[in-house]
Amino acid sequence: MIQKPSAASGTADDGLGTERIVKEKRIRDGDIVLAQVMNPEDANPAGNVHGGVIMKLIDTAGGVAAIRHARCNVVTASVDRLDFFHPVFIGDLVILRASVNFVGRTSMEVGVRVESEDPRTGGRRHTSTAYLTYVALDGNSRPLPLPPLVPETDDEKRRNREAEARRKTRLAEKTKEKECSGA
Repeated sequence: MIQKPSAASGTADDGLGTERIVKEKRIRDGDIVLAQVMNPEDANPAGNVHGGVIMKLIDTAGGVAAIRHARCNVVTASVDRLDFFHPVFIGDLVILRASVNFVGRTSMEVGVRVESEDPRTGGRRHTSTAYLTYVALDGNSRPLPLPPLVPETDDEKRRNREAEARRKTRLAEKTKEKECSGA
């Protein structure tokens, strides 16, 4: 289900006794590109950058995209999937592109694509992809309603549909886990 623009704006209590205007947002309004050169302290003795370094950059880029959409504090609720396709080496420029794919009431999925570039040759490789869920928080660290997302292009609509399918799968798995644990 593509999120249809219903009301162009509304209000939400920010938890501090004031209201904030919640307007629908386009995906491109929250897009972010982050680039960083990988140094020796980011890698093992063989020159391969640690996966944890890439994971931290992914969370940073995803968090900024989420904050730009929500315009408030967010926390990482989950990493749905993180795939490493190729290694990253010392001296590579790592380029992360993050954008909001889907918005629920208080949570959103952000997709992050990671590429590495050899700055000497200009050669680029798609090294990683990750999907993360962030929750918007008010001033009392309570979940806060999010602005609706308006996908405009065919690619944005496709990513929105795929993100909604991943969300349904996550919620079904969560329900099943609760049933198995007796909670």
